[in-house]
Amino acid sequence: MEKEVNPHFEDFLFDWSTKTQFLVGGYGSSKSYHVALKIFLKLLAEKRTGLVIREVYETHKDSTFSLFSEIIEDLGLIDDSGKKKITPGKIRPKESPYELRFSNGSKIIFKGMDKPAKLKSINNISLIWLEECSEIKYAGFKELLGRLRHPSLKLHMILSTNPVGEDNWTYKHFFKDEEKERFVLDDNELYEKRTIVVNNTYYHHSTADDNLFLPDDYISQLEEMKEYDPDLHRIAREGRFGVNGVLVLPQFEVWEHEEVEAAIRSIRKPILKNGMDFGFVDSYNAIVRMAVDLENRILYIYWQYYKNGMTDDRTAEEIAHLKKVLIKADSAEPKTIQFYRQSGFRMMATRKFAGSRIQYTKKVKRFKKIVCSKQCPDVIRELKTLTFKVDKDGKRKEDEFNIDPHTFSAIWYGLDDVEVKNLKHDVRK
Repeated sequence: MEKEVNPHFEDFLFDWSTKTQFLVGGYGSSKSYHVALKIFLKLLAEKRTGLVIREVYETHKDSTFSLFSEIIEDLGLIDDSGKKKITPGKIRPKESPYELRFSNGSKIIFKGMDKPAKLKSINNISLIWLEECSEIKYAGFKELLGRLRHPSLKLHMILSTNPVGEDNWTYKHFFKDEEKERFVLDDNELYEKRTIVVNNTYYHHSTADDNLFLPDDYISQLEEMKEYDPDLHRIAREGRFGVNGVLVLPQFEVWEHEEVEAAIRSIRKPILKNGMDFGFVDSYNAIVRMAVDLENRILYIYWQYYKNGMTDDRTAEEIAHLKKVLIKADSAEPKTIQFYRQSGFRMMATRKFAGSRIQYTKKVKRFKKIVCSKQCPDVIRELKTLTFKVDKDGKRKEDEFNIDPHTFSAIWYGLDDVEVKNLKHDVRK
């Protein structure tokens, strides 16, 4: 049996040395095709049950099931005898539900995470493929790890995806999660080396250039994206993770806490500010303490408080050490502000007016540099990759973001009476 494959995937096809294999790449790189071929060859050689997962079950029809069917048909191995017993060396595809049965007893089952109840009855799964794994929830990935078990066979999980934002669980799990201070691999190292093994995980990166069967016109279309959609070009053409959308605070930096403290001490006339956003169930009580260097247009963030599900009296106990400092807070909660004032806090309502969200955002953006201490993980998580929302026509919304950033609101309130010079009107620059 002969099958022509792309050279960049030759070693991958027969490498089963690791439990986990993570493939990331751009559009048209042929990663999904080669994953399907790899699994097909494995099950043809060994009696196994493989499980292929997508977030939505119905998407298997035109993706994974279609890929396997194409490979089987191309190799002339489809069993269409109509007999009860599968012809030796052949494979029988079945729809409703989607399934592939091999003459050696192997089978491939296709499931969707939108129907989790149907996963519970599956046993002796020794190989799982998560296609477009970035669309699957992290909880689903962890649940599937528990489904991967067999009394004797070596276990394998393959994950494939186009790169998405760095806030996606796939990036945090397989590369780095700054919030949890967890580092596995610098993704730039993968882009350079193309394949690498770390902690029993085989990493593979690919782009359209690795697919020798692609027409030149297709690659030209990918290149054109650079002119009208740089984010999509990074994903589709370069196959790289990054931030999807326009960053709200591209000048945001993270420093060691000691470095932040030293920089604050060096400010000639520091302005110390504190802001608080209120929350309870879905939102958070967020407090951010800041030091402003107006002369150099630098905002330093050196302390945070970030909790939800807390009643006001419990929060007041936990932040009692802040009673001596002035805290600017959300004016939409006058009753809460009054509680804190009666509890001995110097708390004032911030100004709110029509368009204040846009104005406060523009104010923060005027800082040439925003430096955050590593001891403020929630500030980092919310602000480092914060992007503007866009409407259905792709137009940016200046006062809406990809998440509800409670720490950003706290910063707004804390800087309520701070004026940051607009660079456009600074004749010295």
